[in-house]
Amino acid sequence: MQLCFAMKANSNLAILRLFSNLGGAFDLVSGGELTRVLAAGGSTSRSVFAGVGKSVAEIKLALEAGVYGFHVESEPELARINHVAGQLGRKAPIAIRVNPDVDAKTHAKITTGKSDNKFGIPLKYAAAAYEAAAKYPNIEIKGVQMHIGSQLTSAAPFVEAVKKVIPFVEQLKKLYGITYFSVGGGIGIVYEDALASGDAAWWSSKPEGERPLTPESYGAALAPLLAPLGLKILLEPGRFLVGNAGVLLSRVEYLKRGSGKNFLVVDAAMNDLVRPAMYEAYHEVVPLVRDSARPAMQADIVGPICESGDCFAKDRTMQTLGEGELVAFMSAGAYGYTMASRYNTRPAPAEVLVSGSRFELVNARENFDAMLAGEKIPGFLKT
Repeated sequence: MQLCFAMKANSNLAILRLFSNLGGAFDLVSGGELTRVLAAGGSTSRSVFAGVGKSVAEIKLALEAGVYGFHVESEPELARINHVAGQLGRKAPIAIRVNPDVDAKTHAKITTGKSDNKFGIPLKYAAAAYEAAAKYPNIEIKGVQMHIGSQLTSAAPFVEAVKKVIPFVEQLKKLYGITYFSVGGGIGIVYEDALASGDAAWWSSKPEGERPLTPESYGAALAPLLAPLGLKILLEPGRFLVGNAGVLLSRVEYLKRGSGKNFLVVDAAMNDLVRPAMYEAYHEVVPLVRDSARPAMQADIVGPICESGDCFAKDRTMQTLGEGELVAFMSAGAYGYTMASRYNTRPAPAEVLVSGSRFELVNARENFDAMLAGEKIPGFLKT
């Protein structure tokens, strides 16, 4: 088994070095992510390159870095990889991503395994794609890949997809001698009750349908299906490894009392953590100083950006808070900083890595000089 961390979830160099030190490899989706792995001292020879829009420059970079395999998303991409590999005098290792048309029952914006998603080649057309790949002189067929979506909280969709693809995998092994099967990532995390997410005893007391998907239950469901294949299995978890390991700290600016509605205005915004605005996602919001003696309040928790969508939570009940107090947005370790923007010309926040009692700044807070460094006023506007 080979674990490739899906670094789109969190691509900080310190996190990449941590996983590299633990023996992990990486699931890459851009040339920039590949460059980050190199900068962090990670292994590219065990990492895979995915994504539907690989450019010529990205393919060249990945070939020169010696990636373990390209996860090919379309027939035109296959032709492009063959062409670039030929120019470099190399053979490109590939696995075609098959789309099994399985509904992962997750949010519409993060499902990837249905027939109307942009990802992969439909299973019914995948055999023809492999036949084409076998004829290209600069392509080496190494495996097959699938990935059906993100934030899955049940093993059932994984099992359904694997069962659907296994006959095809067995066929590929006979025809082309493939050596690996990547089953993708997608294991979800707990966003509600995030503080208890690591408490096994607490979760064991919950009804089965409310328990999170664990590596143990995931493995128990899939291992009996995958073991008979005799292939290396690649796993590409992202959110599951980092999501509940990170928080976004924010300071209260105002408690604004309106007509029938209170607003807790904080200094974080949708440019720092876009998931609630983009996915209607839930994040627990926890006061750093908890005081049971304070009266409860109900408020919308909002940021300062000039958009009504800049809202982290609607009608959230918590202890009364005031100006200057700190709150933590839980489960922000995945798809937080990596999806951040500079909207409203707001600098990116700092990142701090904490290990027990040790902590260190691993990404400095952005300043306005850095934000403006690449911009200029053209000469014809200066007259």
